[in-house]
Amino acid sequence: MGKGGSLSDSVLKKILLSYTYVAIWIFLSFTVIVYNKYILDKKMYNWPFPISLTMIHMSFCATLAILLIKVFKFVEPVSMSRDVYLKSVVPIGALYSLSLWLSNSAYIYLSVSFIQMLKALMPVAVYSIGVLLKKESFKSNTMANMISISVGVGIAAYGEARFDTWGVILQLGAVAFEATRLVMIQILLTSKGITLNPITSLYYVAPCCLAFLSIPWIFVEYPVLKESSSFHFDFVIFGTNSLCAFALNLAVFLLVGKTSALTMNVAGVVKDWLLIAFSWSVIKDTVTPINLFGYGLAFLGVAYYNHAKLQALKAKEAQKKAQQADEEAGRLDGESMEIRAEGTYGPPRIGVDARGVLCFCLLLLSGHAVQVEPLSGIEKGSPKQENAIFLNCDLERKRVGQADESSRPSMCMNCQADDIGARRCGKSSLAM
Repeated sequence: MGKGGSLSDSVLKKILLSYTYVAIWIFLSFTVIVYNKYILDKKMYNWPFPISLTMIHMSFCATLAILLIKVFKFVEPVSMSRDVYLKSVVPIGALYSLSLWLSNSAYIYLSVSFIQMLKALMPVAVYSIGVLLKKESFKSNTMANMISISVGVGIAAYGEARFDTWGVILQLGAVAFEATRLVMIQILLTSKGITLNPITSLYYVAPCCLAFLSIPWIFVEYPVLKESSSFHFDFVIFGTNSLCAFALNLAVFLLVGKTSALTMNVAGVVKDWLLIAFSWSVIKDTVTPINLFGYGLAFLGVAYYNHAKLQALKAKEAQKKAQQADEEAGRLDGESMEIRAEGTYGPPRIGVDARGVLCFCLLLLSGHAVQVEPLSGIEKGSPKQENAIFLNCDLERKRVGQADESSRPSMCMNCQADDIGARRCGKSSLAM
């Protein structure tokens, strides 16, 4: 009872811990999105410089990632050559910088609720780009699901009260670049056996992002910031905002490490609904019934997509376990055959067969009929039966070795003096 109770307590503790990680991730993701909206929106903090904000995030996160890896040894860095870094990490950094730049820019033009609705297109973009780059196989039912998600998002966009074409283009561009980045991670890193967690990703990718973002920043935002004499760097606002962004990466590291990436995807759906509710109730963004209907349709498609991924993952795990079981069974069977071989050709032993098969050759000195016990569990005429018979013939030959010549049978009654028996028993006759 005590043992069962402790097991239940352990399971309950793990469940509560998993939900805690999910709640922390939802809270931090929610906070970063709303905080970015607050800073960039012209009606709120009114600092419409998305490239600068992204560069502040990358500088802060890269610095902390270097400290965690090099100084505090929180995680081990990945072994990576200069060639792999330039050909794999740098392109991913370029895609990531474009994704962050465009997604942050969209907050200037679109409501938080509508941005979350547009983000529902992410599975569609990932699957489509995966098919184009031959990382995903085309399936008609999956494509039908992708179309249903797209239709739902289209309906939500049709019902948007604050529709802005440029803002939609920016957000769709961000989705496209992010989806391409995710697929390229599989092609350029995962296929080479390189796996990056959120901390090591910041360590390697953030400096690249900073370098790429500095190019448009010099031409687009730096001249405006230079002319703005009233601008001053608010350490409290930008410091806490950057800290939340880094904490979000830590939360992703813990959530994926303790649960799975699929759990984060499912939790992301919950987060999106919370953001829509917050945007409508607190920020006072307009959410129309057509918005909700369209996003509800897209939500069902995304939920089905996640369910299909979960089932595929379970099937893959079951297949892997079955393969491991087959390999283990083959290994044990091989060891059993080795034991039998040693028993057959080595010193005579009773009960050498692993299944307990035993044959007694009862030779009557007066020439009476031979009685042979059935070889239980061994097919008649099989090599296993032949081995067992020869072994016991050898035993009987030794046992009657001192008997009178006339009392011995003229041949081995099991082998019947055939060619194979003569070779295996050593003689065609037991007469010495």
